[in-house]
Amino acid sequence: MRSLSISTLGKILTPERRRGAEILDSPDVDPKLVTRSLADVARANAWFGGTSSALDELREGLKAVPRDATLLDVGTGLGDIPCRARAEARRAGVELTTIGLDSAPELASASRSSVDFSVCADALRLPFADNSIDMVMCSQVLHHFAGSEARAMLREMDRVARVRVIVSDIHRSWIAAIGLWLASFPLRFHAVSRHDGVVSVMRGFTPDELADTVQEAIARRPVAHRRRAFRVTTSWAPVHR
Repeated sequence: MRSLSISTLGKILTPERRRGAEILDSPDVDPKLVTRSLADVARANAWFGGTSSALDELREGLKAVPRDATLLDVGTGLGDIPCRARAEARRAGVELTTIGLDSAPELASASRSSVDFSVCADALRLPFADNSIDMVMCSQVLHHFAGSEARAMLREMDRVARVRVIVSDIHRSWIAAIGLWLASFPLRFHAVSRHDGVVSVMRGFTPDELADTVQEAIARRPVAHRRRAFRVTTSWAPVHR
C-alpha cells in the first residue's frame, strides 16, 4: 500500500470552499446574542491561534512604524486583538493608538473598553483619509465577504494604510471544523457560536486563495503564511497613490 504524499493528504483534508450562512450575519439578530457570541470568538482567538497568528504578522509591521503609531482593526468585535496588539507594540518600544471599527453598533460600543477609539462604520467604506493610519488590520473578517465585496474591503484597507496592511483568517480544513465543533462543548460556547464557527471554517482560505484574493484586489501578490492552529495570514506595504 503506497503512502499518501503531503500534498495529496492536504487536498483530502481541505474541503471545497462553501459560503453557508452565519446566524450573526443576519441584520435582525438580537444584539445581546451578538455580544455573547463574540465573547466566545474572543476566547477562541486566545485558545486556538487567532490572536497569536495576527500578532505574528503584526510584529513585522512594527519594525517599520514610528514610535507613536496608529492601528485600525476592521471588524474588531470586542476589541480583544487590538488590545493585545497594543501590549505587543509596547514591548517593541512602540506606543500604539488603537482604533476598533465594527458595523454593529453594539460591538462598536462594547469594544470601547479594549481600544482607544471605537467607530461604527462599514468595512467597505472606511471613514478615513488616504494613507492616514500606520497599520490597518482585519482578523477573521475577510471570510465574511465574497467576490467583489472582499476585494473592495481589501482595497479600502490598502487605501487607508500608511505603512502596513495585515490580514489574518482561518485556514479551511475538515480537522479545524470538527475540532472546533468538539471543543465548543467543554468550552461552553453558545449554540450560535458553535454553528457560526463551523461555517466560518468552511468559508476560510488556503494560503494560495488568500494571496489570490489580495492580488485580485490590489494587483500585487503578497506572501501568505500558514500559521499554527489552522490560521493563514498575509501582509504588505501599501502603494501610496
